[in-house]
Amino acid sequence: MLELAGHELRLGLPRPGDGVLVWGRSPTAWRGERLAAARGLPLVRVEDAFLRSIHPGRAGGEAPLGLLVDPLGVHFDSATPSALEGMLVAGLQDSNILDRARLAIARIQHLNLSKYNNFDQDLPAPDPGYVLVVDQIRGDAAIRHSGAGAGDFPAMLAAALREHPERRIVIRTHPESAAGLRPGHFGRAEGRVSLLVAPVAPQRLLAAAAAVYTVSSQLGFEAILQGHHPRVFGQPFYAGWGLTRDERPLPRRTRRLTVEELFAGAMIRAPLWYDPCRDRLCEVETVIDQLEAEVRAFREDRRGHVAAGMRLWKRPHLRGFFGPLRFRDDPEAADRLAAATGRGLMLWAGKEPEGFRPRVPCLRVEDGFLRSRGLGADLVPPLSLVTDDRGIHYDPARPSRLDALLAAPMPPGGEARAGALISALRQRGLSKYNLAAPPLPALPKGRRILVPGQVEDDASILRGAGAVRTNLALLQAVRTENPGAVVIYKPHPDVVAGLRAGALTGPADLVLERADPAAVLAEVDEVWTMTSLLGFEALVRGVPVTCLGTPFYAGRGLTRDLAPVPDWRGPVSLKRLVHAALVEYPRYRDPVSGRACPVEVVLERLESGRGLRRGRVNRGLAKAQGVLAGRGWW
Repeated sequence: MLELAGHELRLGLPRPGDGVLVWGRSPTAWRGERLAAARGLPLVRVEDAFLRSIHPGRAGGEAPLGLLVDPLGVHFDSATPSALEGMLVAGLQDSNILDRARLAIARIQHLNLSKYNNFDQDLPAPDPGYVLVVDQIRGDAAIRHSGAGAGDFPAMLAAALREHPERRIVIRTHPESAAGLRPGHFGRAEGRVSLLVAPVAPQRLLAAAAAVYTVSSQLGFEAILQGHHPRVFGQPFYAGWGLTRDERPLPRRTRRLTVEELFAGAMIRAPLWYDPCRDRLCEVETVIDQLEAEVRAFREDRRGHVAAGMRLWKRPHLRGFFGPLRFRDDPEAADRLAAATGRGLMLWAGKEPEGFRPRVPCLRVEDGFLRSRGLGADLVPPLSLVTDDRGIHYDPARPSRLDALLAAPMPPGGEARAGALISALRQRGLSKYNLAAPPLPALPKGRRILVPGQVEDDASILRGAGAVRTNLALLQAVRTENPGAVVIYKPHPDVVAGLRAGALTGPADLVLERADPAAVLAEVDEVWTMTSLLGFEALVRGVPVTCLGTPFYAGRGLTRDLAPVPDWRGPVSLKRLVHAALVEYPRYRDPVSGRACPVEVVLERLESGRGLRRGRVNRGLAKAQGVLAGRGWW
């Protein structure tokens, strides 16, 4: 990160013209401080930024996603001004930055993000109305250098008890203390005081609190973002600006800031942010995108899974997405093992037995909508998978997680993000499989209707098709309803590749076997489909779609529906559909870094091909798989 920012890093003694770099006010920083003073060299201090990682570095060994690089001081040392303080004193009146701050605050709160994110999202906060007292690590530099000490913690608790005589007091233990790594200041509680050791989400904890008391914890900063006016007993970077009630006012801080100005300085202007997938410096918005992906993966996978219905070739790739998995062929056996070991259950969606009732939380897994450069039937690994704890998107018999997302309001920033995705998909010509294709031939003139073929025994047909359930019947229906149109049939890529059954000669004016879907969609007037994802890709490109089945995008007010749609579906905008289907519903894995990643990274990989590998034996293995599957061996 420092090299990307233009620093040349070397170990050893500094030469003329060099500076000296130390970690904040760490116990070893004195060596660099002494050396810089003795040689009259610049001293630069580095500290973690305020959105760091999932686990603390001490607990999980994770590198930070952001740094504060400060040639003046360090943000938590109130004895001397820091670069961050200088930015806040100068003021941040740029309307663009303040708009970014307002949106980023809303996103952080919506996603329940914090500096560290290894809390349990499912844990409830205590009953609302309590006073939150924030403990910190004993001897932490952020306490000492904020002008406070160990004695301020009992004084803070006494003040909370005195100033709120009727309320419950909840002391929030520091995560590292709860993990047994370092001691805090409060070991026991009694009366109306309780200790909270459980890893409750900070946003949830703050939302239920009536008041917040802290010495210098970052939780005080997050409390300000939640609308609190915290009582502060030290002199942290966020105190003294009119947003806190300060026990120790800092005379040099006289400017009054808005919440957005404080955030803009601390989170937009001051930090050096890093994108670990693209290996480049970035803005805070990109870090929020990255943390959104990584934190979701942690929350879903932290207890581990027992997986069933997963073919052998998929298993290494599934471990890449979900971490260590234990596999069982039989869903019932997998469910028993998951219950016995405290893990969740994971099923390939099409392999769920009829009437199956798991005893443990169950995630159904299926390929995502931006999958790969190549076919799953060709054993090309996916870049995206959907996980659904309610149903699965292609089965309209019961609501899915995607249905629940679409029933919820658009998340903060979702409109702009979905709009950018729509533009990128159109401009880059990306689709589910992104296969190489020859240029389109000249198409017949007239009203052109594209009819995408499907694999007729695919789960999306078995679950989601209506009265029309075969490619031939689909073509016949299109021809009957549109006698004067030019009907263009595009067989499913798995069928064209000889990997799935379903070759067809039917009533079409033109058959395009190896055409680029994006190129075809640019040349047609309509799409008629049973449940094909190509219908969704058509909507993204503004092409009208008629559905004879019930795909996930039907019944949303965006298609002409000739089959029944569930009554729980209602109209949504195209942007809401795109955001739910491509941002919130799937999980993505970057093939270069191996990390969970946002959809925008996968778009870049699909366009460039970087990190995408396809073994020469895939085709032979795929055909062997078909033989073995027919015999029940794969």
